Amino acid sequence: MRTIHTENAPAAIGPYSQAIAVNGLVYTSGQIALNPQIGALKGDTIEAQTEQAIQNLKAVLEAAGSGLHNVVKTTCFLQRMSDFAAFNAIYEKHFPGKPARSCVEVAALPKGALVEIEAVAVCD
Repeated sequence: MRTIHTENAPAAIGPYSQAIAVNGLVYTSGQIALNPQIGALKGDTIEAQTEQAIQNLKAVLEAAGSGLHNVVKTTCFLQRMSDFAAFNAIYEKHFPGKPARSCVEVAALPKGALVEIEAVAVCD
């Protein structure tokens, strides 16, 4: 088992890791739209926050020796299900292989984020 950490994604803000790699898979913690350089949310629209969350997820996966192209499952949390179509428009640009996915509305996300995404991917 290997703990994953990269400066190219937001640091964990609690007792958890950015990701864990084990048995050829990497399991990421949820990524919100925190800009890793300044620690503040990037953007105030679902589109901007989805893009940043995916860039953070990409950085964590790459630090584990994987990438978005190796994702087999995502879990997506939206503050408002009314943002679903706009979220999908950004998401599908980054996941053309269409991994398995769950997408749910939640009452609130850390730091008031509009979206959070976690993933399971195969390591190269």
